[in-house]
Amino acid sequence: MAHTPAPNGMTSFWRTEPHFLDSYRSTESLPQESDIVVIGAGYAGASVVHHILDQISPGSKPPSIVILEARQACSGATGRNGGHMKPDVYNGIAGLAAEHGVEAAAEVAGFEAKHVSFLKEFIEKENIDCEYSVTKAIDVQLSRDHTAILKKGYDGLIEKGCEPTTKAKFIPSDEAEKFSGVKGAQGCFVYDAGHIWPYKFVLHLLEKAVAQGVNLQTHTPVSAMTHSAASISDHPWTVNTARGSIAAKTVVLATNAYTSSLAPQYKEKIVPVRGTCSRIIVPPGSTAPRLTTTYTLRWNNWNYDYLIPRDDGSIVVGGARPAFIHDLDSWYNVTDDSRVLEPAIRYWDNYMQRNFTGWENSHAYTDRVWTGIMGYSSDGLPHVGHVPGQKDQFIIAGFTGHGMPQIFLAAEGLAKMVVNNAGFAQTGLPRLFESTQSRLDSRQNKIFASTPGGGKPQARL
Repeated sequence: MAHTPAPNGMTSFWRTEPHFLDSYRSTESLPQESDIVVIGAGYAGASVVHHILDQISPGSKPPSIVILEARQACSGATGRNGGHMKPDVYNGIAGLAAEHGVEAAAEVAGFEAKHVSFLKEFIEKENIDCEYSVTKAIDVQLSRDHTAILKKGYDGLIEKGCEPTTKAKFIPSDEAEKFSGVKGAQGCFVYDAGHIWPYKFVLHLLEKAVAQGVNLQTHTPVSAMTHSAASISDHPWTVNTARGSIAAKTVVLATNAYTSSLAPQYKEKIVPVRGTCSRIIVPPGSTAPRLTTTYTLRWNNWNYDYLIPRDDGSIVVGGARPAFIHDLDSWYNVTDDSRVLEPAIRYWDNYMQRNFTGWENSHAYTDRVWTGIMGYSSDGLPHVGHVPGQKDQFIIAGFTGHGMPQIFLAAEGLAKMVVNNAGFAQTGLPRLFESTQSRLDSRQNKIFASTPGGGKPQARL
């Protein structure tokens, strides 16, 4: 089954104010050739193009760049997520430390944490209207046993000198409920995070790129890519679409969940996974305490929701896993984002009233529920760098629902490889992000590790 974007993806809250580039085509027909073709106009594709242009020395001629997008600009996972710029400094990091060592895990934690402040400075410098706000994340643990597991991992990271973890503070069970305002809280971890209107950020990057001569082509799904080693042309890649083909020197796959349809070696390595988000409205005059931080509410290792407060008083909440997680075929290896699963819609009823103290009479209600397709990596780590064994083909994909605090600076590292032929070690990227042949050869699949039963469905792969 080829994983291609559904033509009629439903509209998320973030996409309710379309930018003029939403369905834009810079030229009526596709150019015959381009130095660089970037496939995907979401957070990854837009960021790579931004950083490529940023690498060009003043006065030098920039490469010709074409961005091909199957649907509207930023209509994939970035335009449908929770808007949460939330690094991981202790949870998955403890697992990475156990598997790969503390030094490699600390690289990932520090890299993610850097995004929070780096994006703030970048957005202020560029004057981007995307409602970016730096605040605290409160990870609320609702299971005593799971809190103990996470606290042990957190303590172990600090003991072993994982510096980013020291920035997180633990709130014990006797203070957790009052501190967080969440009913039944058994413990909390608190650290710096941000929230953003992701669509507006990405469209700013695209608008700037188009103004610098980049050719943006929306509604142009790519059907195949071929490489001719025997070609005497310096554009050995052919990128095929229903509107024609483009000869390219370099191809960048910013295709996340849809990567395997164009690069089959990523089949079962980057798997499309359906997620659910909602927007909750708080009526005017409500006496409910106003939220000023972002949250994760975690009941166990597989059941968790996340939410961000918005400037207009509304709240974006994602998760709802108990509503669908037991039906594997409804969320795993699925690319249909045209409809929401009915149980996931009902999950959000009275969400704030059920979970937050002081919200019982708030009359908060859900006004929109949407779905999106994430690219889950089988080993939980993104694939960035050269596509193994392929010349002048690069990848930035597989962010496992956690791309917001990884993609922008990963794209900066990738741009160094594309423009300056830098080796992966020279990019400043965490070593674990490199897309390698050994990762493609691995039979590991961690996607089921955080589902009920912890991996029993694996035999269905």
